[in-house]
Amino acid sequence: MTAADEAAGSNQDKMGNHMNKHIAALTVACLAATSANAAGLPERIKSAGKVVVANQPNYPPMEYVDPATNELRGVDIDLGVALAKELGTTVEWSNIGFEQMISSLQTGRVDLIHSGMSDLPKRRDTLDFIDYMKSGAQFYTSFARKDEFKTLTDFCGKTVGMSRRTSFPDETAKWSAANCQAKGLPAIKVVGTEGSADARAQLKQGRLDAAVQGSETLPYLMDLEKDTYAVVGEPFTVVYQGIGFAKKDTELRDAYAAALKALMESGEYKAIFAKYGLEGTLLDGIHINGEAVK
Repeated sequence: MTAADEAAGSNQDKMGNHMNKHIAALTVACLAATSANAAGLPERIKSAGKVVVANQPNYPPMEYVDPATNELRGVDIDLGVALAKELGTTVEWSNIGFEQMISSLQTGRVDLIHSGMSDLPKRRDTLDFIDYMKSGAQFYTSFARKDEFKTLTDFCGKTVGMSRRTSFPDETAKWSAANCQAKGLPAIKVVGTEGSADARAQLKQGRLDAAVQGSETLPYLMDLEKDTYAVVGEPFTVVYQGIGFAKKDTELRDAYAAALKALMESGEYKAIFAKYGLEGTLLDGIHINGEAVK
């Protein structure tokens, strides 16, 4: 789930690169100097005995409520619990609307954000990200119409829906400009919906020709609703998803970086993603704000 943020300008990029190098240096020092346990946590977390995490469980298989048990499930949930355990603490999940997550972090309502949030350049103005998986925007259509769309350019001139709360509308429009209009083909008609579930409902109703959402969610949905959707081509963007921290909260960020490194080395990180069939989204090391930490 990504916000409709545009990439930062060149001045921001230069500043961001400088900041990334500074963050990387801090993180390397942290990983070398501390073990992934409660000793590396801020005093407020140790005193509380928990970390409060912003999450909205409406994005399977990343986070969702199991209808049979009413319990939280998903990649982010399993990874969040494993990270907290590695750090010697527990998780308190705070169900917060996606649009309010950053403000809730800034006001101290939550300690971090772990909810399918993409690490976008503009978000780095206010957040630091520990990236933990690859994602991308993916076109799909109804199973009944799969033979109409063999290549991505078959969507040129078609009506395509996606959550207006994400970066997908901007990304689809940019892709259309470069791959449809630039080649003399009609533009994609981008329709912003109330969410990915709304896009799927409109697709089933025939109001949309196709839809776009995160590539990591579609295998789960296709397994849940057999012969309902058909993926077309490969994702047309590449983006990292990350755990978001307030800029000032470097101690907590570095503790989580150390914990994630430990989970990668133990194999637990890979096992969590394999459980949901998402091995192809794994990263091969610690990434901070989109850059690998050596």
